[in-house]
Amino acid sequence: MPYPETTDAFAVNDIKNWSTFKRQELPLKKFEDYDVDIAVDACGVCASDVHTITGGWGEDIPLPLCVGHEVIGRVVKVGSKVTKHKVGDRVGSGAQIGADLTCDNCKADQENYCPNQVDAYGAKHPDGTVAQGGYSSHVRVHEYFVFQIPDNLETHIAAPMLCAGITTYSPLKRLGAGPGKKVGIIGLGGLGHFGVLWAVAMGAEVTVISHTPNKKEDALKMGAKDFIVTKEKGWADNYKFKFDFVINTADATDKFDLSEYFSILKVNGTFHMVGFPDKPLPAMPAQTFAPNGCYMGASHIGNRPEMEEMLQLASKQNIKSWIETIDLSEEGCKQAVERVYKNDNVRYRFTLTNFDKVFGQRA
Repeated sequence: MPYPETTDAFAVNDIKNWSTFKRQELPLKKFEDYDVDIAVDACGVCASDVHTITGGWGEDIPLPLCVGHEVIGRVVKVGSKVTKHKVGDRVGSGAQIGADLTCDNCKADQENYCPNQVDAYGAKHPDGTVAQGGYSSHVRVHEYFVFQIPDNLETHIAAPMLCAGITTYSPLKRLGAGPGKKVGIIGLGGLGHFGVLWAVAMGAEVTVISHTPNKKEDALKMGAKDFIVTKEKGWADNYKFKFDFVINTADATDKFDLSEYFSILKVNGTFHMVGFPDKPLPAMPAQTFAPNGCYMGASHIGNRPEMEEMLQLASKQNIKSWIETIDLSEEGCKQAVERVYKNDNVRYRFTLTNFDKVFGQRA
């Protein structure tokens, strides 16, 4: 049966053929009082999509699976108790589409750490239905995880902010990025370029840390003041005790000499991870943290207040994602995920677009 029972999706059916997408109808969860249905107009392509469908983060994924959690679209249906949105609104939805909203974490605006959270795809709803993502005609989301998109943010530009954007904005905000702070951003990719854009907008002095010099010009255009190339021997020597904190957006941390990266932090500085490799981190002695009393941490997306604040910051300062658009299709999905997997000149995010050409005008 078609929508509203199902979504018309581009799905992966076999992780051995992880870049082969098949268009098929997949079931949506039962529609409930707080649900919002979104007709998808654009969806960003996240590295998380690739880590999932390749089995890099574990092979036990429900198949068939439609990925995509950087959704912008139009509200086409709202539940009887929805108050935040109405039919016709242009809205976005990110990597989280549900939570219990009653636990201590949720009550403290930490719903992104709710033990009963529901991810945008691959997670099971309470009724047992598997959540399906945004490479599709419709998504069904609890209203709390649906966000109004400011009028001056273009749909294809805003989409990647719903995951990559908030994943970097949240730790920058919580770690205190602002005037007088020196912030390092490791990796200038889909996540890293947002890290630079947000940190600069917050007033911090930003340095990009990369394994090659290839993206130095882009980093400076984004507002970075300095660019460090880590393949150069002794790269950290001139930067010891310089940074208040470093945001690591790279997914190759398993190959890092972490003692070098820790050494560039000020006393009690933080090495914070938002890029997660498929392989475990290298073993290291506890003493590695001792020379400057530094800390290492990680985070998961962000909360609703941070998402709303981030979108307003982008609106007020006219911050634009650096993106390339690809038309939605089986071949378009294949091209996008394969290029992300190969890091094939992705600068710096893909957005799947032209959904109406595939699905028509949806109501």
